[in-house]
Amino acid sequence: SGLSHDGVSLMDALEADKILLFLFCVVPGFVALKAYETMSGWRLGDTSRQLMDALTYSFANYVVCAFPVWWMHQHDVPKEHPFWYGLFWLFTVLILPVSLSLGFWKLRTSSFMQSSFPHPVGRAWDYFFSKRTQHWVIVTLKDGRQFAGKYGVRSFSSSAPHPEQLYLEEAWKLNDAGGFDRSRRDTAGIIILGSEIVSVELFNITEGAANDRKEDDQRRI
Repeated sequence: SGLSHDGVSLMDALEADKILLFLFCVVPGFVALKAYETMSGWRLGDTSRQLMDALTYSFANYVVCAFPVWWMHQHDVPKEHPFWYGLFWLFTVLILPVSLSLGFWKLRTSSFMQSSFPHPVGRAWDYFFSKRTQHWVIVTLKDGRQFAGKYGVRSFSSSAPHPEQLYLEEAWKLNDAGGFDRSRRDTAGIIILGSEIVSVELFNITEGAANDRKEDDQRRI
């Protein structure tokens, strides 16, 4: 029974080591990838690619915190201050990967990087609507019909990998000249499916809102 007990203990120890190995070598990378995915709309590839990317990002994560780990072990922090040591590893595994992904995203989208590298967002739809700026919109469909409305703070646009869909919080009528005439009576907005869209024309919203927009459109036409 002693051998059996020792065998069970050994197996438990091996299982615990596997869990810790997974936690420290893979989880930080997956956290970083998911954070970057959330910001960019980019989606993870197949499982084998995910694992390799996660290991790569985990390695980069540990390169950043290598000196603090060395310093803490030199000063017996694990024994003298186990609570703070545990808190440090919680930060390293969960918070630091998110911070690194955010920093990398800010760097990739900076004007400096854009002069030499492509933008990390792959679609113009996602790039524009991620700014959450307000605009007057005219949408032209494949059958030639046009829908106009206001893309404001209560409006919504889908993002990758979901198909393009656009919700305009106000539906507007167009006049015969193609300009904005007036909002539809009791409008609650309009949902437009991207599969039917040919083009989306956008106009800036200025102080004075609807009436100014109408007058500007009439002068433009």
